[in-house]
Amino acid sequence: MKIIINTALAPAPIGPYSQAVLADNTLYVSGQIALIPESGKMSQASITEEAHQVMQNIKAILEEAGMSFSNVVKTSIFLKNISNFTLVNEVYGSYFSGDFPARETVEVARLPKEANVEISVTAVKK
Repeated sequence: MKIIINTALAPAPIGPYSQAVLADNTLYVSGQIALIPESGKMSQASITEEAHQVMQNIKAILEEAGMSFSNVVKTSIFLKNISNFTLVNEVYGSYFSGDFPARETVEVARLPKEANVEISVTAVKK
């Protein structure tokens, strides 16, 4: 069973993909950047603000699927500048309590819309 997850509380996709796909009990959330859902503009006042917007976008998608950050089992973080690792890590960590998911963080040359951070997650219904 495959269900497309979409919410107006997260930014609309900027390409031919879905915000998330639920396959059986596993939710695959597409990479999120700091687009503000209401305006479609980037939130880039600081890397901290950008990371919070990314996490809020992910939260909205998780909630639309009936999940929360406690359901997340794997994340991927893409940073335009690895020197932002500590700041993004602090924001990211504030959305989880205990039992952190598996994760990788990599530096990349560029991200869509000149984003500084992009995060994707995989979550499983309990």
